[in-house]
Amino acid sequence: MTSPGPRRGARPAAGDPPEEAQPSAAERALAAAEEQALAAAAERERLVSPLADADERAIEGALRPKRLAEVIGQNRVREQLSLVLEGALRRGRAPDHVLLSGPPGLGKTTFAMIIAAELGAPLRITSGPAIERAGDLAAILSTLGERDVVFIDEIHRLARPAEEMLYLAMEDFRVDVVVGKGPGATAIPLEIAPFTLVGATTRAGLLPAPLRDRFGFTARLDFYEPAELEIIVRRSADLLGVTLRDDGADEIAGRSRGTPRIANRLLRRVRDYAEVRADGVVTRDLARSALELYEVDEEGLDRLDRAVLSALVATFGGGPVGLSTLAVAVGEEAETVEVVAEPFLVRRGLMSRTPRGRVATPAAWQHLGLDPPEPPGLALPGSLFE
Repeated sequence: MTSPGPRRGARPAAGDPPEEAQPSAAERALAAAEEQALAAAAERERLVSPLADADERAIEGALRPKRLAEVIGQNRVREQLSLVLEGALRRGRAPDHVLLSGPPGLGKTTFAMIIAAELGAPLRITSGPAIERAGDLAAILSTLGERDVVFIDEIHRLARPAEEMLYLAMEDFRVDVVVGKGPGATAIPLEIAPFTLVGATTRAGLLPAPLRDRFGFTARLDFYEPAELEIIVRRSADLLGVTLRDDGADEIAGRSRGTPRIANRLLRRVRDYAEVRADGVVTRDLARSALELYEVDEEGLDRLDRAVLSALVATFGGGPVGLSTLAVAVGEEAETVEVVAEPFLVRRGLMSRTPRGRVATPAAWQHLGLDPPEPPGLALPGSLFE
């Protein structure tokens, strides 16, 4: 006869190992936030990262185009935005609110600055994480002048109370300021001047539908073609005083992942190499030597990208392999591999995500100088004993 188990709620006997406490929802959320922060920090440290810190944004300010006519690439967005702004100027009214989406480093902040410049209006810049309360947003909106432009970066990260206040401000140019607390609280309507909101997001799918629908013009920025990046690199070289040959510009543009921010960063690193180890002239051979030193190959892959591909191909035979196992193989956190390395590898067709795990494509094998395995063929019909 088996002995009955311990009663529910009974205290453990002396000497029994203590039960492990399960992490609370708040602790799990904090751990997830820490992993995301570590992944973002690792991303910013990479030479081919599309993210930028405050110092790099200051450098970018000198390289940004100031008018729509100076913008290289994004022809469809540029033409559509030109019509919106020109129509508003002719009517003497503030243009519709503008939503810009797309991966980081493609020029969303630049377009916001250009919109203000084309309208001849002041620009107020803030970000979603910086607006923690509705009062923070009310303080910004209540000080706007007629037809001013407000730019909110990472607008998908707005706090919910501020987001709900923004609905009314975008539609009726009014905010309700709540005075007092509890049952005696009173909402005082405050009229604000007509303004244009420019929102930028890298994750348009996270925007609530009511907020997204209040933008009169939406545009998605696409990755740039190598020919467009070559023009951008040459323009930046002129502004920085770098002697750049056409073949050198072509080499830098080809390794820039379709992103102007990365192209300008690689140009600055190649410039350092040219000034310290050569005569200051950037040629194709010199650019190759410099970027090989910085571990950026001809496809724009860096050390982490190649480590993920090598582990996937050499260690796991091309996959499929789970994300956690792959992260352990390269000595990184799973969040870092998923957020930092995988998006570009998938976009370049070097890796695919399947329900069974990550799989290397034939292009990945070829990039590593290896022959891809032959696909399994169908067995030919034969006799029962063959």
